[in-house]
Amino acid sequence: MASSTTLQQPHELYIDGVLYDCSKLKHPGGSVYKYFLGSGDATQIFEEFHIKLPSAKKYLASLPSRPAPVDHSVAPAEQKRLAKLSEDFKELRDACIREGLYDANWPHIIYRFADIFLMHFIGLWLLFNVRFLWPVALICLGVAEGRCGWWMHEAGHYSCTGIKAVDLKIQEILYGFGCGMSGAWWRVNHNKHHATPQKEGHDVDLETLPLVAFNKIIAKKGKNHPIIRRWISVQRYLFAPLTCSLVALFWQLYLHPRHIIRTKRYTEAISIAARWVAVAIICYQLDVTFWQGLFGVLFAQAFGAAYIFVSFSLNHTHLPVLPKNEHAHFVEYAAIYTMDVAPTWFVNWFMGYLNYQIEHHLFPCMPQYRFVELAPRVKKMFEDNGLTYDSRPYMSILKVTFDNLGNVGEFIGTV
Repeated sequence: MASSTTLQQPHELYIDGVLYDCSKLKHPGGSVYKYFLGSGDATQIFEEFHIKLPSAKKYLASLPSRPAPVDHSVAPAEQKRLAKLSEDFKELRDACIREGLYDANWPHIIYRFADIFLMHFIGLWLLFNVRFLWPVALICLGVAEGRCGWWMHEAGHYSCTGIKAVDLKIQEILYGFGCGMSGAWWRVNHNKHHATPQKEGHDVDLETLPLVAFNKIIAKKGKNHPIIRRWISVQRYLFAPLTCSLVALFWQLYLHPRHIIRTKRYTEAISIAARWVAVAIICYQLDVTFWQGLFGVLFAQAFGAAYIFVSFSLNHTHLPVLPKNEHAHFVEYAAIYTMDVAPTWFVNWFMGYLNYQIEHHLFPCMPQYRFVELAPRVKKMFEDNGLTYDSRPYMSILKVTFDNLGNVGEFIGTV
């Protein structure tokens, strides 16, 4: 569904009835705002991503601006529908603020750190004390790495403590030491995904070649490369055991270190270095050879990478793709281009509350455990506006995700 458009100039950004001149804007959060220049309504995405950054509104007000003219090309009925959707979302958002749902919860923060510590402790204890259970120990450490990924994700959205400087340091240290990756790189690219999920040419999560193609649009880009065609044709079987690990290695060994060096992220560099020093000490204490240690690291990482990437793929990858020249309302992006994995206590724990992907896209800066109580209210808002609230059981959507990988793999053999 296309949202209303405004009579914008190519350098203008539409927010709450005002067109802002962004020709000289240097956005500290990256270039994501450019997706809305010239067309599209950036009101809700601006409000949500800056809810804990009050200085953003002051900076916005300093930009040259003009009132947005009425766009008569949009039918009155469509304007009315979109206005109601915006108003209903605003009412729900304002209610969440009044009720303190955006506020940090320190017992929950302590629990999440304790969870990560305990998973690492169990894995290391097994590794040192029950040697014949080394596969279990390494799987446990892989899951612990994945859980560092869940918690750094929350800190990267400023929804951990709610204090920007603290959350950024938590993310940088946790992602660097726990996963060997760059939080700064993640923020720039992940915010682009949030702004326009499943939109061609905008959502970086769609640009996955040469290792995987989640939809036919992307698969076509690899049709002229025999090796890519062959790889994608069997991606259903390669994705979990091999592709996820290759992506993680590419990030760890090249993409993220390059970003850290270019942007001089010293905290991240120290955290990643400390990670590999810790790995070396553990291998030394276990008295294993270099190759045994390398195999152990790759074995654990394979589980951690599959844990993270397969989980993320459930909420988006099999859903429709929005053409690059079309727009959707902020709420419609969440309703049509994301979905939830139906909650159980285990799914909530296993996916770090990111099974509530609809709620997360609507309220990215809200502590994610709050989605448990928020979900019924979001569902009602969808029903009141004729939108489908898509929530399916874990095993059901796991099958859909891998069936989609198989269907795209079969498709590339026919083009």
